[in-house]
Amino acid sequence: MTQRIREAEGVLRDIPKPGEVILPVEGERNVLITSALPYCNNVPHLGNIIGSTLSADVFARYNRTRNRRTLYVCGTDEYGTATETQALKEGLTPKELCDKYNALHVETYNWFQLSFDYFGRTSTPAHTEICQSIYLNLKKNNLLEKQTKAQTYCSGCEKFLADRFVEGTCPHCGADDARGDQCDSCAKTLDAIDLINPRCLINREHKVIAKDSVHMYVRLDEIQPRTEAWIKKSYKEGNWSPNSVINADGELVDSRLKSGLRPSPLTRDLTWGVPVPVAEDDEDQSMKGKVLYVWFDAPIGYPSITANYTAEWKKWWFNHENVRLFQFMGKDNVYFHTIFFPSIQLGDGRPWTMLHHLSTTEYLNYEGGKFSKSRNRGVFGPAARETGMPVSVWRYYLISTRPETADAMFSWADCIAANNNILLNNFGNFVNRTLKFVSAVFDGVIPDSEDAPGPYPTDDPIDAEFFKDVNTLLQEYVNAMEYAKLRLGLQTVMAVSARGNLYLQASGLNKALLESDPKRCAQVVARAVNLIYALSALAHPFMPETSDAILAQLNAPARAVPAALAHDILAGHAIGAPAHLFKRIDEKMADVWRAKFGGSEPRAEPSADATHVAPGMSKRKAAAAKKAADKASAAGAPDVPKSAEVLAWEQRVAEQGQAVRELKAKPRTAEVDKEVAAAVEELKKLKLELAEYQKAQQ
Repeated sequence: MTQRIREAEGVLRDIPKPGEVILPVEGERNVLITSALPYCNNVPHLGNIIGSTLSADVFARYNRTRNRRTLYVCGTDEYGTATETQALKEGLTPKELCDKYNALHVETYNWFQLSFDYFGRTSTPAHTEICQSIYLNLKKNNLLEKQTKAQTYCSGCEKFLADRFVEGTCPHCGADDARGDQCDSCAKTLDAIDLINPRCLINREHKVIAKDSVHMYVRLDEIQPRTEAWIKKSYKEGNWSPNSVINADGELVDSRLKSGLRPSPLTRDLTWGVPVPVAEDDEDQSMKGKVLYVWFDAPIGYPSITANYTAEWKKWWFNHENVRLFQFMGKDNVYFHTIFFPSIQLGDGRPWTMLHHLSTTEYLNYEGGKFSKSRNRGVFGPAARETGMPVSVWRYYLISTRPETADAMFSWADCIAANNNILLNNFGNFVNRTLKFVSAVFDGVIPDSEDAPGPYPTDDPIDAEFFKDVNTLLQEYVNAMEYAKLRLGLQTVMAVSARGNLYLQASGLNKALLESDPKRCAQVVARAVNLIYALSALAHPFMPETSDAILAQLNAPARAVPAALAHDILAGHAIGAPAHLFKRIDEKMADVWRAKFGGSEPRAEPSADATHVAPGMSKRKAAAAKKAADKASAAGAPDVPKSAEVLAWEQRVAEQGQAVRELKAKPRTAEVDKEVAAAVEELKKLKLELAEYQKAQQ
């Protein structure tokens, strides 16, 4: 097929082939991305996936569409008491358990199309070497101290018990099944030695006593002034997520920092872990036979996994001038990535690449409750493929409900509505309608619109508003994605496709237009096709499979994110065969999947309102919308679902309304008044456009 593509700024740089190593380049923007290392003692559920690995994958793919040297690494966190505990339960050695679950993680992430440049594990020689070198540097820098403390000891097993091997009565609430590190009933953090009537989980008949043990602690209190200075600097430069250790005013809010950091343990009485380095001629042999604490060695997994990817790993990890580090995790990991590990890096003394941007999430819950592997409640691991729902739909829905500022809820009805109302009726409709018209009317060849190659003129008397809106949305997309505001970025993609649908509607694209004004028809077609080409790049981070399908239908190569809509697919270009990108999902499947993944707990009744609520809609507005719908239903009003275009435009109106409210909340100045007036005018314009579109649909 004939290809006529303008290959200017839109061409993607060649992605390294298998066996080739990605290394940073001096003077360029190099992006290093990590997602929290998943524990290697269980199978990840949807909340784990959206909380770290999928979010990081979207950001990595975005940076590749910006032609940046991008390295995305992750792997399984394999040491520690949790692994030993699960290994005992399953009758396996810790190594056998890690082999089993590492394979399950890899299978899961492959199905979700996560684009790790390297997915490794922490039980490697490189990990041991790097952990031990950092430990020895802390010792050399006089930042370690020994402390002797009472610990739980099993007289039957004849060994110290790690927190997770101890169970007993909570001293705070009286629950009889509190673990050695935390009580699930009252959620208080515990020290195993404080449990009442402690029991050994290896053998409950064994007697548990308190016995002194000596361990090494890192002097975080000595490092704290440097840590605080670094936090304030990095937070400002990297625009961290709001649920971190510092607020928007630059004030430290973490209670541990405010009360003063204390020495933190670095060693444990275990066998499964990185051995504490003790030289044979060292006078102090008290640490011999102990291992490094898992929360010390786990964050070091990022550089050690990189070291397994390339021997030149230091070019990424000792290169703060040329590398920006972006880290993705759930909110429960914030302390270790913003205070503990940065303190270790500072104490180590070498020029580490340190955190630039922190992207955290709250919790994703499941159908009115929580995910529970023990009760088989929720979707775990590669089980998502058992639904037959395409991976693009899974990725879209999870990102659209990403719990960025508050906990979110996974809902089957919502997921199906997202597919039917947004992906199918909005995004897919625009692509299919346009390309089918090209295929049917122009024999699959782009007609001559008489546009010059390159950016479209924004002063075009006919389509100036269309170009202006699209280019504004393209800039909003980049602004959102640069600092991992992924949900907003995805909303913007759908707003772009909705604007494309509105353009086709307003232009009256049909055979009658071809007969009455062939030049105008060619213009509309060519400009819509080039918008689809831009959408292929915008959608790629979120739905790579869908992006590939669009490129195949366009018969065009992958492209970078454009700065503005341009005439890149030229007249005479032959497209591929048009096909539907998405298929309708029967709403009744919500009940089928709810039953399949509901587990043993009683489930709440499904919501009668299957309308997909746009991410970011407040509970008050959602409740008001449902009340209005119930009222209309009671009055006998027909239940007519809104089109995808209306949903997308309503979403933009809501977002602009929120922007106006935020501006009005600022202290009054002449500059702020000017910004408010401009924002109000934009809001009025959006409302007018929405009203006109709704009127045209009636």
